[in-house]
Amino acid sequence: MARKAKPKFDKSIIVDAFAEMAREKGLDRAVLQEIIKETLSMLVRKKYGERAEFDIVVNMDKGDIEIYRILTVVENVEDAVLEIAQNEANQGAESYDIGDEFLEEITLDNIAENFGRRLVNTAGQTLNQRVRDVERDNIQAQFAEKLNEIVVGEVHQIRRSDVFVMLNNVEMRLPREEQIARERYRKNEPIRAIIKEVRRGASGNPDIIISRADNAFLAKLFEIEIPEIYDRLIEIKAIARDPGERAKVAVQSYDERIDPVGACVGMKGIRIHSIVRELANENIDVINYSDDPATFIARALSPAKIKEIKVVPETRTCSVIVSDDQVSLAIGKNGQNVRLASRLTGYSISLVKEGVEDIELIEFRDEMGRDLYNRIIESEIDTAREFLNTDPAKLLAIQGMTKELLLELRSIILEEFGERESGEMREHITNAVLNESGMEVVSNAGHAPSLAD
Repeated sequence: MARKAKPKFDKSIIVDAFAEMAREKGLDRAVLQEIIKETLSMLVRKKYGERAEFDIVVNMDKGDIEIYRILTVVENVEDAVLEIAQNEANQGAESYDIGDEFLEEITLDNIAENFGRRLVNTAGQTLNQRVRDVERDNIQAQFAEKLNEIVVGEVHQIRRSDVFVMLNNVEMRLPREEQIARERYRKNEPIRAIIKEVRRGASGNPDIIISRADNAFLAKLFEIEIPEIYDRLIEIKAIARDPGERAKVAVQSYDERIDPVGACVGMKGIRIHSIVRELANENIDVINYSDDPATFIARALSPAKIKEIKVVPETRTCSVIVSDDQVSLAIGKNGQNVRLASRLTGYSISLVKEGVEDIELIEFRDEMGRDLYNRIIESEIDTAREFLNTDPAKLLAIQGMTKELLLELRSIILEEFGERESGEMREHITNAVLNESGMEVVSNAGHAPSLAD
């Protein structure tokens, strides 16, 4: 059974146009070939109906497109969608018997005339949409593989809250919360950032989020500038950061011959200075990590010198005793030093001036109320220090204690001691919530921050 003679129309022109589209869009030829087949199938079904049987051959290598309707030869046609009369089938050179399969070629000589201009326009829109969908999927997959990698792009557009960056004709977004507050960006200037997230935007286009404020960006800069970190001889254990202002980085060496802090700082500070310049002169403290919480906390509070540390591992809290002349150093500007130390170590830190004694809890009975005070004493909490060091979940479980009252009582007691409480502890208490099974504290304050925090 022979097929009808092919028309003289040069179909390779269409295929070449599609191949050029594949090159421009960076699409795989096999993927584009399937898109073309899907589009042509839509055309055939729209014209001949969903029940129509057909075969489409698209050969990108040979530059060929063939479309055939599959019909059954019958004596009298009852279903024009699936059948052809024998006398009509035999008008060509071939002879067909009843029940034979007949292939009717649908030519592309005048596609608008064969299918109708409206159908052809619809098919063109469908083809373009499918190509855009595949292109967007490819971009999303490509950048998803680069998560947590540093890229260098060019500032394309600056809006009130977002900066848009172009990389190889792909748009990335630097949201305000991922920017370094002190930085000012100018159009067409190069910019380095880490790919933080790749997701599908509201319009369907990939939303590629980049960041200069994330801890992982600082970690990657360390990896680039410090070969020992890249070679895994030194590990970054934790990072705490106020982007553009100050950061604390805890490092540990796995080679006893290598000083981790010295390796990170470099000769005359050359290694750390290149990172500082990249981050708008962000002040970076590099700290030697320790598995001993007290030692680690003391190092994290540098440059302050610590007199004594009392650690309560069960509640991830600690009281740090410092002399009068070290209080301001320990606290830092606007509480920054103690706040970053708390984030770095995962411990809520309460600073205590040297020489301040503990206070019996009865001194605060009026503020607590007699009934609540008695219940706290029954819980074997007798002094102000014990109250401050008790797990907030345990205190909130006492009848009559609320989050608001607990925060107020802590503020009163700390003021009496002349102390300052870290923001992490206040957040730890503020986030305490009731659930059906009892009291649960929802917080990350009790866990050492990871590079993703």
